Order: sequence, then structure tokens, then C-alpha cells
Amino acid sequence: MAAPVSAIALDALTLQLLEWVAARPRTYDEALEVWRTSCPRLSVWEDAVIGGFVECRGRAVLLSERGRSYLEVVA
Repeated sequence: MAAPVSAIALDALTLQLLEWVAARPRTYDEALEVWRTSCPRLSVWEDAVIGGFVECRGRAVLLSERGRSYLEVVA
């Protein structure tokens, strides 16, 4: 079971990703171009997807309910 949103301390880059997705509609291609990396120590995009903070619907990338809740907590 996932930890409650309030108990999760995301790093600054992940927070920037969530704010970037929330700012306007994004496409999957755009998100991968901006956020994908081959460095295993910097897996911002992958961490956000695995953590359930963003979701892909077709070619659109959206904040999940969990992502929106996290932004509300830190705002």
C-alpha cells in the first residue's frame, strides 16, 4: 500500500515535474523529451510514473489524483 501523500517527501526535481505537468496540457512525447534521462541516479520521470503522481492517457500526460493531492499539500 502506498504511503499517504502527506508522508512523502519528494525531491525538488519531482516537484518541478508535477508543477510543469499541472501548468498546461502536456503530451507524452513532450514529457519524455524534457524529463527522460539515461542516468539511473536521476530518474525523475520514471519515479513520478511509478509513484503514481502522473498518468498517461493516450498521448496526454496528466497529474493523477495523488499528484494533485501532493501539490495541494506543498502549496
